[in-house]
Amino acid sequence: MRDDVLVNAADIARLADVGRAAVSNWRKRFSDFPLPVGGTATSPAFSLTEVEQWLRKHDRYVEVAPLERLWQRLRSSTDDLRLSKVVADAGAVLLGEKTDLDKALVKEIEEIGRAEGAVAAFDGICERYVDLHSRRLLATPPDVARLMAGIAETAGRTVFDPACGIGTVLLESRGSQVFGQELNQSAARLTRIRLRLYGYQAQIEAGDSLRADAFAGRQADVVVCNPPFSERSWGYDELTSDPRWEFGLPPRGESELAWVQHCLAHVRPGGLVVIMMPGVAASRRPGRRVRGNLLRAGVLRAIISLFPGAAPASSGAPDLWVLRKPQPSDELPSQVLMVNAGEDLTLAEQAWRAFRSTATLPDNSSMVRIIDLLDDEVDLTTSHRVTAHEPTSGFTAMSDRLSSLLGSLTPPRLVAGPRRDLAMTNIGELARAGVVTVMQGPLKLAEEGDQPVLTAKDLLLNRAPSGRTGDAPGLIRIEDGDVVAPVLTGSGAVPRVMSQARALLGPQLLLFRTDPERLDPHFLAGCLRASSTRSGSSARLDPRRAPLPRLPIEEQRRYGEAFRQLLTFEDATRVLREISDNLVAAGIDGLLDGSLTPE
Repeated sequence: MRDDVLVNAADIARLADVGRAAVSNWRKRFSDFPLPVGGTATSPAFSLTEVEQWLRKHDRYVEVAPLERLWQRLRSSTDDLRLSKVVADAGAVLLGEKTDLDKALVKEIEEIGRAEGAVAAFDGICERYVDLHSRRLLATPPDVARLMAGIAETAGRTVFDPACGIGTVLLESRGSQVFGQELNQSAARLTRIRLRLYGYQAQIEAGDSLRADAFAGRQADVVVCNPPFSERSWGYDELTSDPRWEFGLPPRGESELAWVQHCLAHVRPGGLVVIMMPGVAASRRPGRRVRGNLLRAGVLRAIISLFPGAAPASSGAPDLWVLRKPQPSDELPSQVLMVNAGEDLTLAEQAWRAFRSTATLPDNSSMVRIIDLLDDEVDLTTSHRVTAHEPTSGFTAMSDRLSSLLGSLTPPRLVAGPRRDLAMTNIGELARAGVVTVMQGPLKLAEEGDQPVLTAKDLLLNRAPSGRTGDAPGLIRIEDGDVVAPVLTGSGAVPRVMSQARALLGPQLLLFRTDPERLDPHFLAGCLRASSTRSGSSARLDPRRAPLPRLPIEEQRRYGEAFRQLLTFEDATRVLREISDNLVAAGIDGLLDGSLTPE
């Protein structure tokens, strides 16, 4: 009897502990590799039983853990858009509730729950779900969630999160009672179940917190929040006269300042609000009136800058704003705390504790007079106000990184010899032969949605996809091994072989999908780079005319590896230039402000 659990190429790669390219090669090299039994032409699905048999036969089998097998069965029972419901149903089964899941699946969930423990089993399922949909869910990293809960002192108190997502921050709160609201109904249900499994007394409602506040008039001891960033459709037109805007009407493009005031409306006098904010919210001109009013009222107490990626909704380094709702008897404070924590989350909490107790502040933090911030800009950017007192966090750290980078900065070994006249072809000929498929990104994408998009700037900076759009017909989804290149050769971006799938191709980008048994992707990327260089600045790359030498696949791979090393070397030299510029600036500043002295 065939196992009804289906797996895709990425699943097989994880089970066998190999890269996805290896799975693609297996399918082409081995005639006995299992045939697809579902999925699509670009994302085929295979029987897990048949795949396991094949892996055993070829001595590549790694034992599949029961929880992993359950996860694959859950995934195979529905499509990815409805997977959140199935995940929540699995949690409901672990709570002893009835669901409409298949009886055999319910029995397997119950068995895993007894063997692993209900909480551990559901944590494992949720971890896999978050990994699969990380770009869509935008879950707060657990260590950042713990920091937010620690600063807010949530343990044993009533805690509210008005943008609770899948409950990551509330789970870390250890609050005596928690309540939250989440726009997405599936995520709200998932949060309810997670909190119940952990024993929380919780009330989670689905809906738009700003437009349809499910807890109007209700206040908590503390509020923690990681809201969506840069939402232009947050309700500006409908909510112009809303009583929550005690500190000023949030500008249309400053949705985060609406969230700040929404949180303040839900905290008791004397209570804290800890909210994640994009770094630019500290200095954008339209928000300066609200920022100024928060300072004058003594509400904004600290701004703590974190590391890039601390807020998954943004590729930049976000800030934590700590606000306190004053009590009638309070004296107005004269200073705020500013901290450049970066990745040192322990420093962030230490600085806040020291600030609260009037103890000596740690390095990379300082108290700033409110009167000094109340100028025309009301710029609250921490880097403008905090000097790095610890030399190793600035000049010395960059110097060490520079030395390390220089030690590993070696180009590939290329041997000089007689010039070879290579027979040439071009991408157009290879496309007609079915060796490569060429696709171009759309001219424009919708700005709202939860689908990740690789932008031209992402390609330039060699970073994870930062764009977002909604589902629409004709969009191009990037697969592992695809080559992506800029349309304009003078953009500074270079062709790259993609190692992360699932993102969509953005505007001003070209995608080349090869048959890896006939055309090596890294070889193609190097040839495209050569064509881009010859085209000059601000020229459009004509992909079908791009020339390539005619080489056997094994020789292509040798050349491709050399191209890969050269392009990696180029990325390293780009980083080297950036570090060098910062190192010089940090050294000059350090010598002048007294934090550095010549040996």
